[in-house]
Amino acid sequence: MRVRIIAVGKAKDRGLRSLLGDYYGRIERYAKLEEIELKDGKEAEVSDRLVRNIPDRSRVVALEVDGRALSSHELAKWIGRAENDSVQTMVFLVGGAYGLPEAVSKKADLRLSLSAMTFPHRLARLVLAEQIYRAFSILRNEPYDH
Repeated sequence: MRVRIIAVGKAKDRGLRSLLGDYYGRIERYAKLEEIELKDGKEAEVSDRLVRNIPDRSRVVALEVDGRALSSHELAKWIGRAENDSVQTMVFLVGGAYGLPEAVSKKADLRLSLSAMTFPHRLARLVLAEQIYRAFSILRNEPYDH
């Protein structure tokens, strides 16, 4: 399986890049990972950029404040079902300052909320990376989740 994180905006901060790199490296033990950072802009432009970067037959997760709240174990089960269904690419969409375009978000297979609180998109990306890694470790019964 491939994991593709598509984020609107760039994570430039050196400390954040280091933390993301750590979790991305951990995820790559289980799946090929690709991060795509897109330029922000008008809603139609962002929507087009997002859609162009979602491979056919992907399973798509849109991060949304009003999305479905899952526990780490529930997210792991969701990812596990994708693995069992031989999904080639799991795509996670992270919006910019104004979130994701509604048209893209509504087409996602899962609209996921990381918290009832609002996070800056850079922090949301880090939390997402940690939760993806945690999900894979849960699926493999590894001790990280304990």
